[in-house]
Amino acid sequence: MEIALIASDTKKELLAQFCIAYCGILSRHNLCATGITAKYISDATGLRIERLMAGKQGGEEQITTRVAYNEVDILLCFRDTRPDRPIKPAEEELLLTCDRYNVPVATNIATAEVLITALERGDLDWRNFLNPNSDYNRKKTN
Repeated sequence: MEIALIASDTKKELLAQFCIAYCGILSRHNLCATGITAKYISDATGLRIERLMAGKQGGEEQITTRVAYNEVDILLCFRDTRPDRPIKPAEEELLLTCDRYNVPVATNIATAEVLITALERGDLDWRNFLNPNSDYNRKKTN
């Protein structure tokens, strides 16, 4: 599966700790993340992560495009939850695009744990039929 990771500055440590806890599961999947988040998690876990642009430089838009092309199966997007922080337009568009294309999203650690354990059990295997880059669809065309 293709898993995209994003974390606000205030949540990078939390996402890194989450990835450490679930490193065994995450290591069996393809990961991509916005620039600084990718480096942070890779340094903390040793996981292989495709590093996209930083969020402020268009990384969130890159992930949004991948979602629209069914190239992301799960999004973990740990957001800054302070009450005085407005939702950024790129973040809002990303979440809306996930809703449009039925991509499971976790915006907090509790939901992320539910998604990752569901992934481990095989509950998200239906995504393989939608993702044109999945092993299922690559074998089918060969």
